[in-house]
Amino acid sequence: MLLLAFLLGLCVYIAFKVVIRALYIVKPNERAVLASFGRAVRLGDQWVVDAHLDEDERERYRFPQLRMIGPGGPYFKWPWQEVHKVEVDTKSIDLTWDPSKRQSTIEAVTKDNLTTGVNGQIRFRVAESNLYAYCFGVDSPLEHVMGYFIAVLRERIANFVDPKGQTLVDTGDVESEMTSAAVELAEGVSINDLRKNLPLLNDYMETQCRSTGARYGIELDAALITQIDPPSEVDRALSAINSTRNQVAADISTARADAEQQITMSKRAVDIASNNAQAEVAPLRELATTLMGIKRTGGGAALRAYLRNMRIPLLKRARRIVQVVEPASEDTAALVTGSMNAEPHSR
Repeated sequence: MLLLAFLLGLCVYIAFKVVIRALYIVKPNERAVLASFGRAVRLGDQWVVDAHLDEDERERYRFPQLRMIGPGGPYFKWPWQEVHKVEVDTKSIDLTWDPSKRQSTIEAVTKDNLTTGVNGQIRFRVAESNLYAYCFGVDSPLEHVMGYFIAVLRERIANFVDPKGQTLVDTGDVESEMTSAAVELAEGVSINDLRKNLPLLNDYMETQCRSTGARYGIELDAALITQIDPPSEVDRALSAINSTRNQVAADISTARADAEQQITMSKRAVDIASNNAQAEVAPLRELATTLMGIKRTGGGAALRAYLRNMRIPLLKRARRIVQVVEPASEDTAALVTGSMNAEPHSR
């Protein structure tokens, strides 16, 4: 009886272990990796190669490519085999997530030694091309990725400079003293600069975290840093500094606009004066051209006749005509002086 019960129990165990637990399915949002005696089934000698890693990191994070089992089933496995399933759909997690402690914000120190709080989310998914790193590389891949992300974020915040602050004023149009003061003012408030440039900060984090897929088997889909809050005791001072900076920038813009308006008006005045001068000179040039043409065509006699005819309308409008001749002697000089003071009978 004991032997029969033992054989019956053995059959039940074999049926449960081999038949029932040997079958498994893979959901549509899952991928599976099969391991025999703890060793995953590999694709020959193929290795994961990532262009975002340097030479040293490629040697350190050198993982083999595994045979991935797609959605479907039921699949069969032997008792000495183990199935590792991972979810490959995109997920989101708060920056404050930490399995070792509870926290409501991430603290970071800015360039001007102010402690600020950072909140946001990141979207990630498991890298299907590097399941070895996710399943066998580290114990907690997500915890490693979060630690790496926070470290890069704190380094960026500590060294962040507003890229638009250097172009607040144009060094070619403003005096050097005003330029240096404006640039110094633009670089003085790191928290305000971070708030204004959140898209740049998110893009930088996405760029720096492209190698997480090769390191830990997790690809960063997007970084969504949504909130940067200074301490309450310095919030009022930062608001005052920000208002002063905006006022200075507005004054500089107004002064530049006034200067540009004055320059434009001066240019227009010069153009108008030039046009008036050309308008006065044009008839004289045309008359000179006409006289030269008459002399060239008819000679000196024709030119004198033309000048005589042109004087007739002028003589009709003249009220007094004074003619000066060279005196030949004292008698003729007195005669010319008397004729100069004479008034004609007709106008």
